Amino acid sequence: MHVWMALVLSPMVALGCQSALFALVTPSCSVQTRIGLHVVAAACLLATLVMALLARRSWVAHAAVGAASLPEAGGPHQTRRFLAASATAVAALSSLVIVVMWIAACVLSPCW
Repeated sequence: MHVWMALVLSPMVALGCQSALFALVTPSCSVQTRIGLHVVAAACLLATLVMALLARRSWVAHAAVGAASLPEAGGPHQTRRFLAASATAVAALSSLVIVVMWIAACVLSPCW
């Protein structure tokens, strides 16, 4: 369950974060504060990092189970381990995208 959340939901959170940051530009400019931008970026980053950690935990658990059994090519443990590794990478990449968007929100004025 955690693997699919990280694999599918974390890119959606990153895209939702981008949409929310764009939507908050005009209100942030009108009140001359960036707090709303920082709150949205922090919440999205926290969500993707939690998903990445849960996927990594699943990856490590499947690696331990796969090491205890006989290595078979294309077995169910290998498939689950690959999906968990892919989900960890996707969630980490989504987190990196959110960090880059957050840096842009810190550096650039919302009134430009």
